[in-house]
Amino acid sequence: MAADSEPESEVFEITDFTTASEWERFISKIEEVLNDWKLIGISSGKPLEKGIYTTGTWEEKSDEISFADFKFSVTHHYLVQEPSDRDGKEEPAEDALPLPMQDLLCMNNDFPPRAHCLVRWYGLREFVVIAPAANNDAVLSESKCNLLLSSVSIALGNTGCQVPLFVQIHQKWRRMYVGECQGPGVRTDFEMVHLRKVPNQYTHLSGLLDIFKSKIGCPLMPLPPVSMAIRLTYVLQDWQQYFWPQQPPDIDALVGGEVGGLEFGKLPFGACEDPISELHLATTWPHLTEGIIVDNDVYSDLDPIQAPQWSVRIRKADNPQCLLGDFLNEFFKLCRRKESTDEILGRSAFEEDGKEVADITHALSKLTEPAPVPIHKLSVTNMVHSAKKKIRKHRGVDESPLNNEVLNTILLFLFPDAAEKLADGVESGTSPSSGNNPPPENEDYNLFSQFKSAPSDSLTYKLALCLCMINFYHGGVKGVAHLWQEFVLEMRYRWENNYLIPGLANGPPDLRCCLLHQKLQMLNCCIERKKARDEGKRGSVSDRSPGGSSGDAGKGADHSGDNSKETDKEKEVGKSWESWSDSEEEFFECLSDTEDLKGNGQENGKKGGTKEGSKEPVNLKPEGRLHPHGKLTLLHPGEPLYIPITQEPAPMTEDLLEEQSEVLAKLGTSAEGAHLRARMQSACLLSDMESFKAANPGCCLEDFVRWYSPRDYIEEEVVDEKGNVVIKGELSARMKIPSNMWVEAWETAKPVPARRQKRLFDDTREAEKVLHYLAVQKPADLARHLLSCIIHAAVLKVKEEEVLEDISSVKKIIKQIISHSSKVLRFPNPEDKKLEEIIAQIMSVEAIIARARSLKAKFGVEKCENEEEKEDLQRFVNCLLEQPEVSVLGAGRGPAGSVIHKLFVNAQRLTESSDEVSAMPPLDEELRRSGSSDERRLNTGTVSDFPPPTGREVILRTTVPRPAPYSKPLPQRMYSVLTKEDFRLAGAFSADTTFF
Repeated sequence: MAADSEPESEVFEITDFTTASEWERFISKIEEVLNDWKLIGISSGKPLEKGIYTTGTWEEKSDEISFADFKFSVTHHYLVQEPSDRDGKEEPAEDALPLPMQDLLCMNNDFPPRAHCLVRWYGLREFVVIAPAANNDAVLSESKCNLLLSSVSIALGNTGCQVPLFVQIHQKWRRMYVGECQGPGVRTDFEMVHLRKVPNQYTHLSGLLDIFKSKIGCPLMPLPPVSMAIRLTYVLQDWQQYFWPQQPPDIDALVGGEVGGLEFGKLPFGACEDPISELHLATTWPHLTEGIIVDNDVYSDLDPIQAPQWSVRIRKADNPQCLLGDFLNEFFKLCRRKESTDEILGRSAFEEDGKEVADITHALSKLTEPAPVPIHKLSVTNMVHSAKKKIRKHRGVDESPLNNEVLNTILLFLFPDAAEKLADGVESGTSPSSGNNPPPENEDYNLFSQFKSAPSDSLTYKLALCLCMINFYHGGVKGVAHLWQEFVLEMRYRWENNYLIPGLANGPPDLRCCLLHQKLQMLNCCIERKKARDEGKRGSVSDRSPGGSSGDAGKGADHSGDNSKETDKEKEVGKSWESWSDSEEEFFECLSDTEDLKGNGQENGKKGGTKEGSKEPVNLKPEGRLHPHGKLTLLHPGEPLYIPITQEPAPMTEDLLEEQSEVLAKLGTSAEGAHLRARMQSACLLSDMESFKAANPGCCLEDFVRWYSPRDYIEEEVVDEKGNVVIKGELSARMKIPSNMWVEAWETAKPVPARRQKRLFDDTREAEKVLHYLAVQKPADLARHLLSCIIHAAVLKVKEEEVLEDISSVKKIIKQIISHSSKVLRFPNPEDKKLEEIIAQIMSVEAIIARARSLKAKFGVEKCENEEEKEDLQRFVNCLLEQPEVSVLGAGRGPAGSVIHKLFVNAQRLTESSDEVSAMPPLDEELRRSGSSDERRLNTGTVSDFPPPTGREVILRTTVPRPAPYSKPLPQRMYSVLTKEDFRLAGAFSADTTFF
């Protein structure tokens, strides 16, 4: 039995040694991450180029690991190197130092302006940081710090990773790191001291050298020389002696002053405060050897004027208040308002009773009375008088959001024709007024089509600018509501009195523009038609044919054929409306007894629907002719074919087009629906057929098709019975389809000239629809409509200001704004967030340009007489805007350096008492007189040129054997930074781990 039980007991006594502790798991996780990121093995790379830490690209990747239930984030920070850097991994000699240790001694990238703090302190191109994952977590106890450091050390030893590994300890804000880097037989320890109060002996170079040497504890005597890099930073905060170049806009001058109303067409620009708060001057001694200079608690050789390198950075003011940005933001806020115009200005006058109603009826009767004497002058005050009366009923005269002077100035700016003298009530010119706008062929002018705004010389664009200014300076939303009410009254006045609206392009609504602009163009179309009709009533009733040939009248057309006759119709505007009435019914003016009888005779059979269209008696007198075609004759009588005066198709705005397309879509795909749709779409075709029949008695459908849609009339050469070649023509296949729309329309069409047809475009109804649409717009709706115009104006303003400064980065941002805006604004209801992004981009450009101007003023670029120096200063200013830190050519003796020196001297003088300042000679004279810095110091007496440095940075480096005299010589480095409330020492001390 003993033999049997022996193996059993062995099984039960096996101890499992594979169970790892939490600590071991943590170490293995670190190793896993290093393996995943391929950081094991020998690191290789080229020596660092000068300035690569600033110009190169830094990247990082992160992972998360945990020690028990405490989470850590592991982040690998590295400078992106060329792929060839990592190819030659076998090249370095076995005893070569790891790359990070070589970087400790590299002097090409001391004090990088923008980098991770460990890069600045240790000059590393690659490192890994292990830090608590949560922001409020911290490793505080010494034992935990040591445990983490041990874990790092073991992981580095196990993997053979040569990349330095750091652990963040204490609170995050302190930026305290300890770390280690291992190589074959060598190790570097990264240690740190962070104090709030600085021990006196470490405020100067000699004290720092003592601590560095004692820390190294080098057994060699004498110690190898220590190389030093020193940087002193001076901060200039007092810019008061330099005026801020931005003048605030003079609000009084905007109205009735010398500038007059023209200012209403311009957006303000620039920062209200200085957008640059501080200038930091860093004076650097990059390569010093111990013993060359003295810097102790009694005396210092570190005179900033003598520093071989100067570099400058600027501190920008946080979100400086800028005028254009404020204008845009305030206008954008309007979009979120809910109130209607009536709610803002008080109850509408039409809701009141009693005397008010009597006044209204009186006003209405006044409107309908014929004016026996033509109005010779349009008066803005008269135009808006009734509106003011209404407004005054609800509040005192003084309570009106806009006073008369402001209102009249704006209205004169919007409607310049109101101030011109007009002869016989006819306007002297309806061309849009042009101010300082880009010419129409300019790409800036065409921005409106990308932004779906309005041309920069149009009334809509000017209105947007005026509303923007009113909203900001003159009463906010109330002022906007007041001006809009006056604007709508002005529109009605112009409609009722046949005055064309200035600042709008002729022709139908331009669908590339915003809807409000289209509505105003539509109203202008209505006024134009009504005006032409009313003129016709006054006696100019004969059909006048305008001069000039029509060109080739037959251009390919679709079903309605609008395109083919467009060239002919352009010459007919206003010629065929002379005798139309305002009513929708088919009544017309009686031109004469014979006209009347003939007209009635023709109309009598209209409703009978007889199919005698193609057999009209030829003896009917032709009517409504424009001019002979020139090339074509009628097929049967052989007489010349005349182009008729036709009705223009009804102009439409995009909302009407959308409405119409919805109606047509709802008719469905059934045969009945399709037929009804075709009937609706052929109203224009029928009108043109009737005009054609009236102009060409005895014509047939083929004649009409040859003129209207030549592609539907096919001609071919055939040989007749006599053997002659003749041209025979016939209608196309689509015209011969049974129940063809064209054939049906031709049969129902009567010979009626355009002037006696029912109007295709009822201008009265359309004008009333537009006026109603305008009247019900709330300020928020108005702001939404016009926001694209304001953004358009802001972009033009920014472009105009940028041209003066010529900043390449701004040009790029403007291009981005334009492409971003054109994507966002072309949709009907853009998202608020996207609009805010566009406004923020415009504001950032404004701030950059304001900074450029501030720097130009401070560095006296414009005042510089020497052309070469001026160019240098201009280049320097541009670099300051675009780069984190700019080196000053010639240090303190170059053109920029002398300006900076002057700025500091002036600031120092301001700190002295006013008595001392008044006793001193003028600065420029003094600087001219004084040559060397010593003389200057003597001249300025006790006042030093520079304030005490705000920051002192020192990097000490050497290569010594540690820990024993026979150890391998290894790089040692210590970085020190001293500011008013902070003192830090960051040391990297290397030791030989093979021989000690």
